[in-house]
Amino acid sequence: MIRAVIFDVGECLVDETTEYGTWADWLGVPRHTFAAMFGAVIAQGRDYREVFQEFRPGFDLYAERERRAEAGRPETFGESDLYPDVRDALAALRADGLWLGIAGNQTVRAGKILRELFSNDVDLIGTSDDWGASKPDPAFFHRVAEVVPAQVDEMLYVGDRVDNDIRPAVAAGMHTALVHRGPWATIQWRTEEAEKLPTFRVESLLELSPLIARFNEQGR
Repeated sequence: MIRAVIFDVGECLVDETTEYGTWADWLGVPRHTFAAMFGAVIAQGRDYREVFQEFRPGFDLYAERERRAEAGRPETFGESDLYPDVRDALAALRADGLWLGIAGNQTVRAGKILRELFSNDVDLIGTSDDWGASKPDPAFFHRVAEVVPAQVDEMLYVGDRVDNDIRPAVAAGMHTALVHRGPWATIQWRTEEAEKLPTFRVESLLELSPLIARFNEQGR
């Protein structure tokens, strides 16, 4: 039985197109050039933060976040950046009686925005900065397992990345759903792990409610 659904943030709930565009602007790089390098780095299996190093060696992401904030151009997102299926999907899962959470690699600032957007829709919002552990570190998923009121094999972790989301969540004993959107899922979608590891592969979060209902019915 799946009793709890926990969502990743970037490219699962939040479309990060605007945010990465503002990083390109901050670096003084054409947005299409930044996007092309971003895709190349992901396809090579490298950490996305290496994209910044390609344009500015020695780039310190944490320090630059602070500089952006001080310049009045902080990283941010809002309702308009949510994928269009998010609100209806959360409402459907809530109506199904499932426990809902959000847990991702996010800053304290992003955690505050998430709470403003979703406090009335989910039972828990946790971030890597809150917990002192970030994906794909097993400690992150152990923390998820500690705070969710269900057995680990009753949890479904939903994300867009095989490397950061699906693989470590499966290793932690969770069910998983890979959502096909954003640069990582687009690049990884046809890999062997992407096809074999997830419990569900979905094009839209709206598919989760009927898939979980069917899964739970089979497990009765």
